[in-house]
Amino acid sequence: MSTPSPTLPRTARLPINRCNLPAVILGSLTYQRHPVPLHLDGVADLHRGLFALLADLATPEERAQAFQAHMDAAFSLTHPEDAGYSATWPRGRPKANYLMVLRGWAFDPDGREGAVLKGWVESRFGLLPRHHGGPIRDFSDPTYRHYLEQRSGGLYNTNSLEAQLDLLYAYCQAELARRRNGDSHLILYRGVNRMNGYEVLADAPRHRVLLFNSLNSFTRERERACEFGDTILEVRVPLAKVFFFHGLLPGKLRGEEEFGVIGGVYEVAEATL
Repeated sequence: MSTPSPTLPRTARLPINRCNLPAVILGSLTYQRHPVPLHLDGVADLHRGLFALLADLATPEERAQAFQAHMDAAFSLTHPEDAGYSATWPRGRPKANYLMVLRGWAFDPDGREGAVLKGWVESRFGLLPRHHGGPIRDFSDPTYRHYLEQRSGGLYNTNSLEAQLDLLYAYCQAELARRRNGDSHLILYRGVNRMNGYEVLADAPRHRVLLFNSLNSFTRERERACEFGDTILEVRVPLAKVFFFHGLLPGKLRGEEEFGVIGGVYEVAEATL
């Protein structure tokens, strides 16, 4: 009798989310092996004009410019007063937008912007964070409360920040589908020093099944991954789980070939330098 594949633990997921598949499916090992597109509720309908425009543009640079112009117009990023911002607000944050959050993540994934992104994954995909400044295993633990405080502080007095992230994800998926027509996966790498910081669901020599955090940084360059640890994790990542990548918005995201990858259960190959 074959051993059943590891599943996404109940403690790592919510019963509801805001996309077309529940967390127990999209966070599973089966999904990694056999992915289908993920669609966030309402995004395609609300921004159908943008995606119709993008379909007619030939180059990534043109599409990136159109996306950023649409984001500015839809969320009043250049003129926050049009969205109701007032300079008299004691804690107004007109510059708190999707680009600021991504840059904050690159600087410190366990900071306030990292909490916002992990909270967005939790809300939209139903995958709970497993680490934020420390392991999260008990939702009464101070580490989890700190994550909640940073998440709420990062969203406070912003202009539909999570909706901006929704559109960023949808744009990223449209770009990946266009640039990698017919592909279902990317091979990405992550360098680590201590495997005891990861939740191992199944173990074999040079081969593991891990439960990753709700959002994770990977790179396409194996040599780059080597700079972050002496053990390299090689992961076959579904395109549908890529939230952003450094070349998505030329000149705006500088992440040394970084890919932001939505978490869940993954089968990984392991190589030691």
